[in-house]
Amino acid sequence: MYKQTLAILLASATLAACGSRPENPVDYVTYRDEPLVKQVENGMTMQKVIAIGGSPSMVIDLPHGGTCNDYILNRDGHQQPYYVRFDATGHVDAKGFKTCKQREEDKEAVSGT
Repeated sequence: MYKQTLAILLASATLAACGSRPENPVDYVTYRDEPLVKQVENGMTMQKVIAIGGSPSMVIDLPHGGTCNDYILNRDGHQQPYYVRFDATGHVDAKGFKTCKQREEDKEAVSGT
């Protein structure tokens, strides 16, 4: 168990280092059994995501097509934002432990636009 947790933390930390506002790997460990985190996969349709996670707390239209759904995960009295982003065809193309707004700000900061 220790080796698996360490491997997850190292992999998450490596991937998180790619953004300007890295995600906390502890969030994944804490919320990994939540349906949105555990079951939603890239390529999944918006209808399937809503069936899994319910209605989002907010939906935003993205500037280059597609939408992004904000959710709030709850565990032991703690709340954690989680986004699921959809491309113009309505399929998941990204997800993670931040809001849609934070995700777009990070994307702009990395691309320099």
